[in-house]
Amino acid sequence: MMSLRPMARNEPRTHAEWMGACLRLARRHRGLTGTNPSVGTLLVKDGRVVGRGITAKGGRPHAERVALDQAGPNAVGSIAYVTLEPCAHHGATPPCAQALINAGVAEVHTAYIDPDHRVDGKGHAMLREAEIAVHAGQGSEIAGSDMRGYLTRKRLGRPMVTLKLAVSRDGMLGRTGEEVSITGPLARAMVHRMRAEHDAIAVGRGTVEADDPDLTCRLSGLEARSPERFIFDSAGVLTETSRLVASARTVPVHLISTLPGLPEHLLASGVRHFAAEAENGHIALPEVLDDLGARGISSLMLEGGAQLASSFLNAGLVDEIAFFVGAKDVGPDGIASPITLATIPAEFNAGRTLQLGPNQLHFFSKG
Repeated sequence: MMSLRPMARNEPRTHAEWMGACLRLARRHRGLTGTNPSVGTLLVKDGRVVGRGITAKGGRPHAERVALDQAGPNAVGSIAYVTLEPCAHHGATPPCAQALINAGVAEVHTAYIDPDHRVDGKGHAMLREAEIAVHAGQGSEIAGSDMRGYLTRKRLGRPMVTLKLAVSRDGMLGRTGEEVSITGPLARAMVHRMRAEHDAIAVGRGTVEADDPDLTCRLSGLEARSPERFIFDSAGVLTETSRLVASARTVPVHLISTLPGLPEHLLASGVRHFAAEAENGHIALPEVLDDLGARGISSLMLEGGAQLASSFLNAGLVDEIAFFVGAKDVGPDGIASPITLATIPAEFNAGRTLQLGPNQLHFFSKG
């Protein structure tokens, strides 16, 4: 049984502050919880934390169960703060709502109602039927932003798509057949952090041929959080000497192609075939996203190049834009970006801006 620790001077004291602490706790496992979102739970009794939990790596156990196990009998009469509505269905484990009831929790505060059809208010209903007070919505805006990949997949059946663009001062993405560094070390470190927070990353064949990227996360301590890598290549001409192929058995590489199969040398290297439908001679993007969603992928980051970015933008399939602005010019022989800061589509709203050394990162989101 854990001991109750005294309230620190800076301990949260209001419901909003406790939920804020819970939301920060949930972020620790972002990108590590498989098909489940990273949820945070705090059990508070007499102003002191008696149990805390985060969705475990891989998605099980859920945050509520981790917190209840830590609290033990101290959970009786406690207030539970949970960033997502407790589940109400029997899956790999019994419902978390029932676990809270059985533990004798007196009150539950949740930030967001789970849109999963197996939950969607049912967890709250179970708690209320057990005469437990339920308060929903505190911190919902932050929770919705933090879990937007999961929420997009549950509502639309596809992953949330983030388009990452690094654009030079004169509006270029680079030069044909030549690797050009648009941004500096701080901006590149941010890209690696973003990779760690996404389930998957995608590029077009042109980017692979020009840059030979490995598309992994190389931040110290986060190397194991590299996302699955997808290459859009209708012709299936990925070479066996590329970095992607060389590391395919370490971090999964999928070649999205309308071909019936892949060359033997790619299969032998561990590259996986992602069979795609064709539409007007091109890969059918909506169907690809639906397939990714069916595989449990909640977030996809597009890293290049210009054609892939244009295709997703024109299809209306981009949910967020991460726009890096370089400090140098590439010149008139560069590859023009499909959009600039001045031509961001009207359906996107400006979000936060970060200064990363000499570069800026601007976020835009739909809706």
